Amino acid sequence: MKLSVLRYLIAIPLVLLGAQAALAESYPTKPITIVVPYPPGGPTDIVARVVGQKLGDRLGQQVIVDNRPGAGGNIGAALVARAAPDGYTLLLGTTAHAINPSVFPALNYDILKDFSPVVLLTSLPLVVIANASVPANNVQELIALAKSKQGQLTYASSGNGQSTHLAAELFKTMTGAPMTHVPYKGSAPALTDVAGGQVSVMLDTMLSAMPHIKSGRLKALAVTSAKRSASAPELPTVAESGVPGYEAVAWSGLLAPARTPPEIVAKLNTEINVILSQPDVQKRFRNDGAEPVGGSAEQFSTHIGSEVRKWAAVAKLSGAKVD
Repeated sequence: MKLSVLRYLIAIPLVLLGAQAALAESYPTKPITIVVPYPPGGPTDIVARVVGQKLGDRLGQQVIVDNRPGAGGNIGAALVARAAPDGYTLLLGTTAHAINPSVFPALNYDILKDFSPVVLLTSLPLVVIANASVPANNVQELIALAKSKQGQLTYASSGNGQSTHLAAELFKTMTGAPMTHVPYKGSAPALTDVAGGQVSVMLDTMLSAMPHIKSGRLKALAVTSAKRSASAPELPTVAESGVPGYEAVAWSGLLAPARTPPEIVAKLNTEINVILSQPDVQKRFRNDGAEPVGGSAEQFSTHIGSEVRKWAAVAKLSGAKVD
């Protein structure tokens, strides 16, 4: 009798594993939804639509992009965290989701516990920009100018706690350059005021900033990635401009709800890595200033954990909070 029970108990996980494998093999059998926690038309939305269309073609099912903006990306993230862990509801996560635990007083999801990372999609460097009249043409001149002004030099951001805010705070911490923060509700009004001279400096995505740079209303001093951007190879990095170790990028990646079967996560990871290697996808992203990344789900998980720790330290030093 005891032997029969033991055999039964051993058989249970084997049956479950077989069922999961069969589920992954047949997946997907219905449309997949990618929740984008930002409005249509922005860089995150563009990434989701490019990848979503290609993924739908490869899997033979429609991939729907569902924009759920609000609360710095938290509304969409919470929605996916509560979704069924079956691979049919995914989140287009960003740097903001690694920052938010440190700047929002209370979140109804945990970025480290409530999701199964699938794949890192893109890395988008920010660019250090200044009004054309600012008497600084490189990073070292900007640092010297900020120190001479003793806090009178202003910098804009797309909002409290956003990557454009924390990237500038990291710059201040690493250089000792005092600058005063002027938060805006989005990049567009912030860039308008920097171009108009109401604010002196900003760190913003290349996608948003490059049109103003090309028009001559703003000047670019450096990019914030570890390596120079293929979209603007003439621009040095902040690190090579005398701030070794500085790096701040706006990344995007795909996440599934926690407890999504690993076979489904693996299938999505494999398909999306193929998509990211396609020349037309790489060209599209690089034209927007983004670098396609890819890699394993485990690498993406490690990346998220590292980003959460990094931005928690910056938020603590800067005192950045969102009411």
